[in-house]
Amino acid sequence: MPHNAAVINPLPGRALDAPALLAWYDRHARELPWRIGPRDRAAGQTPDAYRVWLSEIMLQQTTVSTVQRFFASFLARWPTVAGLAAAPREDVLAEWAGLGYYARARNLHACAQSVMRDHGGRFPGSAAQLATLPGIGTYTSSAIAAICFNEKVAVVDGNVERVVARFHALARPARAAKPFIRAAVGAAVPARAGDFAQALMDLGATVCAPRFADCRNCPLANHCAARALGNPLGFPVASESKTRPKKTGHAFVFERADGAVWLERRPETGMLAAMTGVPGSRWAEVDAGPRFPQRGSWRHAGEVTHVFTHFELTLAVWHARAKSPSGQAGWWSPRAGLAAEALPTLYRKVLEQAGVTVKARADKNPTLNGRIKRKSAPSRP
Repeated sequence: MPHNAAVINPLPGRALDAPALLAWYDRHARELPWRIGPRDRAAGQTPDAYRVWLSEIMLQQTTVSTVQRFFASFLARWPTVAGLAAAPREDVLAEWAGLGYYARARNLHACAQSVMRDHGGRFPGSAAQLATLPGIGTYTSSAIAAICFNEKVAVVDGNVERVVARFHALARPARAAKPFIRAAVGAAVPARAGDFAQALMDLGATVCAPRFADCRNCPLANHCAARALGNPLGFPVASESKTRPKKTGHAFVFERADGAVWLERRPETGMLAAMTGVPGSRWAEVDAGPRFPQRGSWRHAGEVTHVFTHFELTLAVWHARAKSPSGQAGWWSPRAGLAAEALPTLYRKVLEQAGVTVKARADKNPTLNGRIKRKSAPSRP
């Protein structure tokens, strides 16, 4: 937004119009596999807390289109929280592979076990209780409580932050205005708390979107300060961008004569914890050069770059033929079995760079670009 632009400050009488928003939602609600639509909800159907929880965990840092593929696969394999809790963690991690932010998968499994062990197989009905479960923070607990149990709590994801920032033409970045945004949403929550939460999310995803604002079809337009300024895309005010640190490392791909690849399980803590990968070096800001796990005819197969939340990683990929790596704890995976391994996107890219094709799962086919779009206060484009 230009520095000399006028800013309409939040006014005590400027409140989100819940009736208008709900009327819009009743006509335009998105159909999503984990959602009970407003018409069915009015007819007495209630959301399944397991499906809502699963979708909310998946939607952290991830787009709706990608989540829908993984969600269907998860439900087909584990249709209940009891089934997920009883599953081996390795199976859950393998099913999650490609979805990114893998601590979510470990917490997902731990949360399912806690629900079965500590809550009799039923998700708690309040945001405060839900927040005590593994992997459930302020946003997720509020979303489940509102959507499933109509608790009148503020549900604020990235879409909602954008809607409120524009509605009030906030002069601060949304991150700095979180307390105000949460208070503004909380003051407007009606009895239909779940529908209201989903209506705000849908509005931000389809009408008041990051790169366009369809003010003519917005139920809040008449009282929107950014629209009054004629500059809805000037809000939220951008935060100062930070330079993402860069790290480097080396990845070593052992391939047997029959095409099988040597894999290992990563440590239980740290980046990509407990996931499956190939042997490699430490990731550091200064490249110390390759220290090969064993002697052999190593071929430099190129490099891959992968963007994590807090840094950018470039790995030099090395490939060698071997019978069995000495001193390495791991296993040989035939090429046909690679798709079922708990390989995160980074290591799928490494294998592809080394000339080892990892066939996509038939039930989902996420891209391997290393960039996923949701922040901890998630947006759902």
